[in-house]
Amino acid sequence: MVVLPNSRDRTAVAVAAAEEARAVGVQVAVVPTRSPVQGLAAVAVHDETRRFDDDVIAMAETAAATRSAEITVAVRDAITMAGKCSAGDVLGLVEGDVLLIGGSVVEVAVELVNRLLGTGGELMTVILGADAPDGLADLLERHLAGTHPEVELVVYEGGQPLYPVLLGVE
Repeated sequence: MVVLPNSRDRTAVAVAAAEEARAVGVQVAVVPTRSPVQGLAAVAVHDETRRFDDDVIAMAETAAATRSAEITVAVRDAITMAGKCSAGDVLGLVEGDVLLIGGSVVEVAVELVNRLLGTGGELMTVILGADAPDGLADLLERHLAGTHPEVELVVYEGGQPLYPVLLGVE
């Protein structure tokens, strides 16, 4: 069994649970995924015909190579790495750090895509949340076709609250 915490905050709990499971004879490993897009990347390379330890290594390497970002809306005024934000501002986070403050999810999504692909990539994964704007997937597809035609786009309807968009680049 492989556990994918998909959050920095949940990794320690997953490791502790795995240790308890191993103590009673369960074969389990934790792949320290920090986001759902890293979890998807890990699952994509899972191969049940591979030796367990080799499969865990492949999943961990793929997850670690996946750069992730997310978009959320500020609930209060705060000072961030990107400057001062106010309640209602749209925040773009990369690897958990606020790097962008914008006025719309679309604006921030396009800029995050550009930043994530600034260091290369072949596959862009987008998970749309419950509050994602209508047409965002089509807009991102057109944007990628015009700026990074070599990048494949995969979009999932995640329906998650609080994060209108989750992004990953492999």
